[in-house]
Amino acid sequence: MKKISISAIIVTMLFTILSCSNDDLPKAAESAYLNYKTKTELELPFDEEWWVFWGGRSVRENYHVALKEQRFALDIVQRIDGSTHIGKGSQNEDYHCFGKRLNAPGNGKIVDVINNIEDNIPGEFNQDSPTGNRVIIDHENGEFSILAHFKKGSIIVSVGDTVIKGQELGKAGNSGNSSEPHLHYHLQTTADPFDGDGLPAQFLDYYADNILVEIGEPVRNQKIKNQ
Repeated sequence: MKKISISAIIVTMLFTILSCSNDDLPKAAESAYLNYKTKTELELPFDEEWWVFWGGRSVRENYHVALKEQRFALDIVQRIDGSTHIGKGSQNEDYHCFGKRLNAPGNGKIVDVINNIEDNIPGEFNQDSPTGNRVIIDHENGEFSILAHFKKGSIIVSVGDTVIKGQELGKAGNSGNSSEPHLHYHLQTTADPFDGDGLPAQFLDYYADNILVEIGEPVRNQKIKNQ
């Protein structure tokens, strides 16, 4: 099976997409789930305020939209004073989100863990392991959460564990096909991150740009945090 890269935050891709005319943009993947309502009670899977780098339902605001399984995916970082890092950003420790706690977005059972992939030097990619270190949660209702790019060795849950919403899973990292530390998250219909249909992930009770959202889907450029 061909593995499509997950979640490379590529600045050149951003400029390419923003400069394209609508006719030149990739086509959005077909989906039978555009009107789907999330079954799992989801909360944002992190503490503090984060920033949506890629997110939304159009290709212009979210390049994942072109991929069937990632149709509603998010790439999320922390940004302070307009930057995701301090200094030159030449090492992972320069990035605001590196090593920050990541949590289970909803109740479920851990069905897949990878925890031994080296973190990249910022600007480099590991295309041999697209997700890098990851956790996959079966919410036991036909929905599966995929969380990718954890810091090597930071994941503290194991396959078979039952987790509850808000429980710590590990730390944000820069493993896999990732150019800088960040979290990739998406919801889909299977436990295989490369084969399934993406599902809308509607989170409950969070702030987007300091406005309380009772239920919603974060979009590009929003600052988001739990209530």
